[in-house]
Amino acid sequence: MSRRCQLTGAEPVFGKRVSHSHRRTSRRFDPNIQTKRYWLPGENRHVRLRLSARAIKTIDKIGIEAAVARIRARGEKV
Repeated sequence: MSRRCQLTGAEPVFGKRVSHSHRRTSRRFDPNIQTKRYWLPGENRHVRLRLSARAIKTIDKIGIEAAVARIRARGEKV
């Protein structure tokens, strides 16, 4: 399962872990992905989405109908 947000497209980014002696090794910053189920009144059904924590706040602000429209505009199936 990919660590990718369906709404914002957030995915892992890579950087360096720096020790006390300043040696650098690779590390990975994962987005905070949650699986969330929403009721979609326009289609009279539930949808299950893989969202980042930031995307959940965005849905609270713009609504689930607008969020699903954005996801479909990106070409993803809901």
